[in-house]
Amino acid sequence: MAAVIKIGLENDPNGRSQAWALDYPGCFAYGKDGNETLLNVPAAVLAYRDWLARHTPDSWLKDLGDFDVRLVETWQIYCINQDYEVVKDGSPVESFFHQDWKPLDMVEARRAALLLKWGREDLLKLVLDLDDAKLDQTYPGERWSIRGILSHVGGAEWWYLQSLGMEGMTEAQLPQDAFGRLKVTRARTEAVLPDLAGLEKVSGREGELWSPRKMLRRAVWHELDHVEHIRKLLRL
Repeated sequence: MAAVIKIGLENDPNGRSQAWALDYPGCFAYGKDGNETLLNVPAAVLAYRDWLARHTPDSWLKDLGDFDVRLVETWQIYCINQDYEVVKDGSPVESFFHQDWKPLDMVEARRAALLLKWGREDLLKLVLDLDDAKLDQTYPGERWSIRGILSHVGGAEWWYLQSLGMEGMTEAQLPQDAFGRLKVTRARTEAVLPDLAGLEKVSGREGELWSPRKMLRRAVWHELDHVEHIRKLLRL
């Protein structure tokens, strides 16, 4: 029987869609709309399988074989104002799929720890030998330098923990140095990971729902997405 890759599709009104492989954090695809995004999923699954294989001989996808892609849920991003009213321009409310309600089991929590570890290894391998000039170089059309991206990645991980009520520190306590920020926020994530298995917790922040499964889904994706972002900048 072919494996089934369950997909949650997130449509952004600004003209981009994202597919999330709900059982495989870090496996995702983009497209200009839902149809194009779903067409890009099989290649993303194979790339994800190969990425796992590069990091471990015990990949849980090494025997993937034939697989079917199945769209199980679609989320349309919308915006709200400070009164939680739906508006055209405001704070975006991003996906919370039905599967995000489900508590993580121990296997999923252990795998998430590995995915975060491997993503961080890939990130640091790209940047540790860069000098200050390269880290601070700006690029046309880009919001941040590479150092700015690193600071953003560390800050986002803190934000994900805060959204779940598990941050352990205030934003003012975060190091200003990008590498220090990465180290401190990752240490906090690693400290709380064992407590996430079996935790039935859904919290709300700024009109958006969060759970341990969603937090890890987004944390793994965010780091891997910016690994590719930095790779593209280094090729310029």
